[in-house]
Parts: sequence; structure tokens; C-alpha cells
Amino acid sequence: MAYLLAKDAVMGLLEAIGKEYALFGPVGHSASGDVFFERADEAGEIRLDAPIPSNPPKFAVFPQFEKIFAYRYDRETREARITPEDFVMPKALVGLRSCDLNGLICLDRFFLGQEYVDEVYRGHRSKMLLVTNTCVKPFPQCFCVCTDSGPSAKEGYDINLTDLGDFYLLETGSPKGERLASRLRLPASGPEELRLKERAVDASIGLFDDRAKENKAWISRVVNRVTTGFIRGEVWEHIGDQCFECGACSFVCPTCSCFNIEDVAADEGRSDRLRTWDSCSFEGYTRMAGDHNPRKPVEDRRNKRFFCKLSYSQSKKYLRPGCVGCGRCARVCPGDIGLPNVVTYIRREITKDSNGR
Repeated sequence: MAYLLAKDAVMGLLEAIGKEYALFGPVGHSASGDVFFERADEAGEIRLDAPIPSNPPKFAVFPQFEKIFAYRYDRETREARITPEDFVMPKALVGLRSCDLNGLICLDRFFLGQEYVDEVYRGHRSKMLLVTNTCVKPFPQCFCVCTDSGPSAKEGYDINLTDLGDFYLLETGSPKGERLASRLRLPASGPEELRLKERAVDASIGLFDDRAKENKAWISRVVNRVTTGFIRGEVWEHIGDQCFECGACSFVCPTCSCFNIEDVAADEGRSDRLRTWDSCSFEGYTRMAGDHNPRKPVEDRRNKRFFCKLSYSQSKKYLRPGCVGCGRCARVCPGDIGLPNVVTYIRREITKDSNGR
């Protein structure tokens, strides 16, 4: 169903959501001018007109640092008593851009859509409301049209908002979203408003050449090379030479799901099992017992990262590319090897091969 939401009724929507959920969304910081996706103390702090936040929203469902459970081991009886953590609060992620929604969908398929289901992740995800926000104009770093991630959400949302000038078109994508819209008694939209949305999305796509100038990542030709491994070793060595192994690209990527598990002694007889984000950029990521490391050279680890983002096998597993086109990796990488530039390097090699050089 689709409804009309007046601009002056947006605050009422957010306040209604805030009665049932902790509100998370794009919040501006006046001191730095940056926008971060974070918990809002008040509904008025959330900016639906804000650019893509500097951080992805994945921390709300897959925290960077999380205690999974505590356990005690009795040496005399040789029994372990496990106490699961249960402090997951209902969260509403408001103002999600479609690229970040697709990032959450990738995480869902990683943690929930395979043979093993991660119960900790499911605990977060089951208590979540997703309110997406159509990008009626692209931002400088965007290339979501190259990865089929935008500018408007197609699935996975509870509510989708599209700014049509004097009002928002509010579309519901789940029973949860429909119940919320019904409580607000919003007027139903007609075919004309849906056509206005289609025109707004088409206009946004048409603006990419003029507005989204920071990155271009035509990945279709690169997918075949990455999947088959037909990329010269010197290309990966060049990329590896520029890598600082800082892990920033992984931490700002909406789809990166690597983590590490560590048991930490908390007090006498009790230990905590912790889960923290990890990155294939780190040298210790693949280090094994005995100090053997099958991916010690940095170029081998860069190869693995971009295989995860661009290979056909990964796309088949997650039903979409592992990159959502948000452009964050390009902005934070001190070595200038964000995904768009890596795609450019590989395309240059393809061009040289095609010209017989």
C-alpha cells in the first residue's frame, strides 16, 4: 500500500515510531559538519535530507563489539554454565538509503540465509523496523546504479519514503509497516503519485553523470576477470603496495561481515565470549596455529577482498554483488584503493589485453 505523508507530519511519524523503538538515523554534528548514522536522543535530530552518513548502519544489527554470553566452568564437576546475553532493544533504523538497506540484506543472507543461523544476529534483526529514504538526487561519492542498489529501495523495507516536493510518498513493504501507517490514518495515494515517484527515480538516475563525480565503477566487465582469476599478479601487487592494512574499508563497508571471537576472563571463574569486527586487511586475519599464514602478502588479502565484493560466486550466494555503491571505502582509504579505483585498474588491464599490449 502507498500513502501520502505531509512534510509537517514527518515528526509525528518519527514520534510514533519512537514510542515503540529506539530511534537510529542520520544525525548531523555541527562542530565537524559530518553526518553519522547513530542513535538519536530526540526524533527531531534525525535528518531525512542529510547526505549518506559517514558510517553504515550495520553496527545496529551487527555491533562492532558485543558480548555474546558469559560462562562459568566448575573444575570439580567439570560442568560449564552458560548465561546468554539478552539486552537487545527494539530499534528503528530511519532514513536508510537504499545502498545501506542492500548492505543489511547481504548481512541477512550471510548470518541467516545459509546452513548455520546466527542466533545473536537474529535477536537484533527480529526487533527492528526499517524506514528507507529514496535518493531523489545522487551524492558525489555514489555509484549505486553500477551495483543495482539504488537510488530507491526495491525490497526489504518496512516503510519507504520518497520526497515528492510538497509531501512524501509513503510505501509499506511489510505487515509491520502497514500497521504503523494505518494507525496514523494517512490518506491513500493514487496512480499519479506512483508515477511521480517513477519520474523522480528516473530523474535521479539521470543526474549521476553531473552530480556523482567522485567515483565511477562499471563493474560488469570486471566481474568475469575477478571470478576466473585472469588478472595479472602485478596488478594485485600494485594494489597491495598502496594498502596501509588499516581495515578502514572493511569497517565502513555496509556488507563486510568478518568477525573474531575471543574469550576473556572477567572475574574468578567467569569468562565472557566477545565478538568483534575483523578485517581481511589485517595480517593476522588468516594466521593459524604455529604462525602459519596462507595469505601473509598484502596483495593476497586485497585479492580476497575484491573477490568477495565482485566475483560471480559471491553474487550468486547473496543474490547481488557484494558492493552496494555507497562510495565510503573510496573516501576513507589513505592508499586511494577504494573499490572504484580497483575497478579502474582492472579495466585498464582488460583494455590493454583487448588491444594486444
